[in-house]
Amino acid sequence: MNDDKLTLKTCEACTIDAPLVTDQEIIDLKPQIPAWEIIEIENIKRLKCGFAFKSYLEGLSFVSKVAAMAEMEDHHPEIILEWGKVSVSWWSHKIKGLHKNDFIAAAKTDEIYSS
Repeated sequence: MNDDKLTLKTCEACTIDAPLVTDQEIIDLKPQIPAWEIIEIENIKRLKCGFAFKSYLEGLSFVSKVAAMAEMEDHHPEIILEWGKVSVSWWSHKIKGLHKNDFIAAAKTDEIYSS
């Protein structure tokens, strides 16, 4: 299973003709990111998760770490920072939906939160 562990993978360059993940791929990948929900906004599926913090500065520190990971992966989320809470949403803008990159980035976001 280690070969399939999302946190060990890196995001690939996503082109406009890259395939969306299939329903079966979602079923296979989702158990690795159980806290994330799949939402749809303007007919575009996205992964979204909220993270709790004891202070605004703890949330800000988490945002900085996620931003650094996003830069390394060259894949960037929507991040909303509030007092005690950070919401992160991943989707692939070019293909208007979910790509395996989004699951990789979500798993790495969870890893950052857990560390």
